[in-house]
Amino acid sequence: MTAVDDARALLATLTDAPAVGVWSAPGRANLIGEHTDYNEGFVLPFAIAQRTAAAVALRDDDVIRVRSTFADDAVEVSLAELDARIAAGGLDWAGYPLGVAWALRAEVPDAATRGVDIALASAVPVGAGLSSSAAIEGAVASALNDVWGTGLDKVALARVGRTAENDAVGAPTGIMDQMASMLGVADAATFLDCRTLQTRPVPLGFAEAGLEILVVDTLVEHAHASGGYRERRASCEKGAAAFDVRALRDLTVDDLPRAREILDDVTFRRVRHIVTENQRVLDTVAALDLAGPSAIGDLLTASHASMRNDFEISVPELDLAVETTLAAGALGARMTGGGFGGAAIALIPAELVPAATDAVYAAFAASGFRAPNVFTVTPSEGARRDA
Repeated sequence: MTAVDDARALLATLTDAPAVGVWSAPGRANLIGEHTDYNEGFVLPFAIAQRTAAAVALRDDDVIRVRSTFADDAVEVSLAELDARIAAGGLDWAGYPLGVAWALRAEVPDAATRGVDIALASAVPVGAGLSSSAAIEGAVASALNDVWGTGLDKVALARVGRTAENDAVGAPTGIMDQMASMLGVADAATFLDCRTLQTRPVPLGFAEAGLEILVVDTLVEHAHASGGYRERRASCEKGAAAFDVRALRDLTVDDLPRAREILDDVTFRRVRHIVTENQRVLDTVAALDLAGPSAIGDLLTASHASMRNDFEISVPELDLAVETTLAAGALGARMTGGGFGGAAIALIPAELVPAATDAVYAAFAASGFRAPNVFTVTPSEGARRDA
């Protein structure tokens, strides 16, 4: 059973009305470029094969009812009361799909909105740093865009998803996850300038080079709405204000000596991560274009060191995953996602994947950590209508 099948089956338990369609959007793995998105910098994510599907049926009233395979009860709200319910908060997982409906109506206020039942099913691991939230947002935004006839393109729908996450859910994330989920291309990463929202697909060629991306989901769950993420963002804003620039995107590595002089140690290290991470993204894109994926390993590993030491968003389980996969022959490895838990990725020769997987399980057991979930991901297509 796929997520599309599961969403269809769940919808049938919710209503006797036929599905008007099923839409899906993928999670994403970020190859490199962490916390640079809300600093208006550069990122290089790719959509993964694991997807969230939204099956939709029309209603005769103005109620939006949402149900998912990862929650017991349906949540419903009338369109007339949607603004008030979003403002009141406390919607838990339903804040994501209902937040998309709310943001889409605000973006296209003249749209002919109507009541719908939405059934959600997902194959994207939750809390793993693979952006299960953006997959929900992308699937629901794509569905309502068609059902309500709002006529938005994929970039605009990514903005709708970010608005839902920032303002309805309260997670102060950038737009990388939504753009990656909406615009993914098979066998390519999406090079995104988070200031201009200009993108281009960057061919990855992992399979041709005999490489895989191995994911180690530590099962240490993180939450973007929690304090650690907000504190990092505040530090970045403090650093930008000290230089009187719009965002840390406007600084380069040449500014770091001055940053060390005028900033406190913690703020300086936060700034140094963002500035050097932006440069690593640019260097990774250049390496992929000129030399292929075998040339980017050291950049991935340097990114992890920066996140561990300067941005301080890693955890022991992530560090162990990186160290173990590197020792098992990975060309490079790093944590991926917002941090404070989640997953690490390793770029590794395909023939070494089984041994590396065994090594990770053994290392986690020896350290007394919970057994992780280890799997490979494939750069895949973005949001689409499946049926």
